[in-house]
Amino acid sequence: MRHLFAVLAALIFLVPVLPQPASAQGTPVQDLLQQYHDEIVKSSRTTIGPAIDALAGSGLAAAQTVLQKWQNKEMWVRDEDGLFFWAEQVDRDTLRIHDFDTGAAAGEFPDDGFKQMKPNSGIRALLAAALVRFQLTDPDPALRRDALQAIQRDAEASHLDPLRDSLEGESDPAILALKQRLERLLTIRFDEDEAARLAAIEEMSGDIGLDVRATLNPLVATVRKVSEGAIPEGTNVARELKPGRGDLSRDTAYEMLVAADMAPARITNAAMLSALGANIDGGSVGGVPVAQLNTDAARERAYRALVEAGKAPPFVSEAEIDAAFDTHSFYDAYAEASPAVTAAAEEALDAISFNVGASQAFDLTLDALSLASIFFLAAIGLAITFGVMGVINMAHGEFIMMGAYTGYVVQQLIPNYTVSILVALPLAFAVTFAAGVAMERLVIRWLYDRPLETLLATFGISIALQQIAKNIFGTQARPLTSPSWLDGAWTLNDVVSISYIRIAIFVLALIFLALFLFIMKKTRLGLETRAVTQNPRMAASMGINPDKVNMLTFGLGSGIAGIAGVAIGLFAKVTSELGQDYIVQSFMTVVVGGVGNIWGTLAGAAMIGFFQKGVEWLNPSNTLAAQTYMIIFIIIFIQFRPRGIIALKGRAAGD
Repeated sequence: MRHLFAVLAALIFLVPVLPQPASAQGTPVQDLLQQYHDEIVKSSRTTIGPAIDALAGSGLAAAQTVLQKWQNKEMWVRDEDGLFFWAEQVDRDTLRIHDFDTGAAAGEFPDDGFKQMKPNSGIRALLAAALVRFQLTDPDPALRRDALQAIQRDAEASHLDPLRDSLEGESDPAILALKQRLERLLTIRFDEDEAARLAAIEEMSGDIGLDVRATLNPLVATVRKVSEGAIPEGTNVARELKPGRGDLSRDTAYEMLVAADMAPARITNAAMLSALGANIDGGSVGGVPVAQLNTDAARERAYRALVEAGKAPPFVSEAEIDAAFDTHSFYDAYAEASPAVTAAAEEALDAISFNVGASQAFDLTLDALSLASIFFLAAIGLAITFGVMGVINMAHGEFIMMGAYTGYVVQQLIPNYTVSILVALPLAFAVTFAAGVAMERLVIRWLYDRPLETLLATFGISIALQQIAKNIFGTQARPLTSPSWLDGAWTLNDVVSISYIRIAIFVLALIFLALFLFIMKKTRLGLETRAVTQNPRMAASMGINPDKVNMLTFGLGSGIAGIAGVAIGLFAKVTSELGQDYIVQSFMTVVVGGVGNIWGTLAGAAMIGFFQKGVEWLNPSNTLAAQTYMIIFIIIFIQFRPRGIIALKGRAAGD
């Protein structure tokens, strides 16, 4: 006995330090789980709904944790007492269990005393829908946005009520706007109240968002059907159809009857010939000699004899087909059951279609202005050297290329893209200004009033500059990266958008237009340039040095081409052939606009830009065709207006 008491005393002493199974009985969420214990353990999609709904609507703080752990297969039930916990695997055979209400760890135990809840895909979908209620009201704005994106990707009718409930407490204006828009779209799709759906459709009418169109289009989608006798009552009919009229051919209509087991299959010519060939007996088929089977009537007569003898499937005549058509109704039915909803959806889609067309026109206008600004920027230097001085400079494109490469070199030395662009613009002007002055002094000055020799000389210089660029930079395209604040695009809606780089080039073109006008109208160089251009002898007699003015004017045009090269290089590939992509358009811009007139150059750039974008819109798969048609258009245009859109007047026009 003494030894027995000693053992009992030792056991009593040791019991408090041994791990004890945790008890969560009596906590709010545990009580709720116990109410649906059997349904949860059974995990059947057909019976689990009430348990999930009870948790989601309980208002308990731990309900979200239960749903999340259950969805992630981290919920376990203890075999001993049927209590639920969430657990993490410590090792292969050990669990660390946690209480749902407090979240505190309740100890580590062997996993053979617990059963893991493993919801199938159907139950996980129900859990995900239930979790939306909590995610939409989560304190973290990022999680609320994620929940809205999840609903947008895969919306369900069960999302509508939680979404509406979350509107009142939403504090973030941007998220509130997203919720309100999504609530309207889900109302259109899932609300059982027809009046609410109609109100939502009217509210979203004219909105060109892709999500709105994706919501409305299924409402007006139709399914082609056939029914025996009259069209069933309550069918939302889009239109009735008659076989052989409109887009329902007789063959298609009869195939619909056959597919619906409302008529026997037709016997094709191939099947008829096969049956006749298989039943030749003594030189005849169905009592018709083989030699006489050279007409449709004879073959049909022989085939009908085989049908009567039970040797071939029935033959369907045209009269039988007509009789079948007379006893059946063909129609297109809306997938949406409510006629009022489909009518409202069609009206809304008509309004949206009009707005989309207007937005596309505006977007095309922005694209055309963007392209026109690029052409103007590339041509403004040529407007000086060719339009004002009359020099045909075929190397103008290479000055654009030199400016782009200058920007590339600067970016290799200055990693900050914003600073490098600010440095590259004046440096490109200086480099190409110097190159233009050198070219004018060494070549052009000896060739004034000799246009053919000037063209050949500058064309040779163009080839030489391209080869020099290839020797220095290679043939591989070089990157000219825009600053981060020029990344992305200005987006007005789902149709209208334009990149920030294009906007920057448009603004740069306006700046150079203003700068050019200032130089030509308000500075001594501009005054002397205009004087030399109109009457060089009179200008010389007034003390103006024509050679110096020509040199500076040519350098100015070349320098502006260099700055254009930096701008163009931000979105185009910087290669030795960069200038060749713009030299033709530059000459066309100056000639079409009116030689010697900056406003004409602007008008020419606008005309060419709009015409090219218009042709590309009509034929989007072939951009080469747009350029071809543009050249043809310009040739025809010059025949009727050889001096351009804005022709010079006075002495300059005569020259």
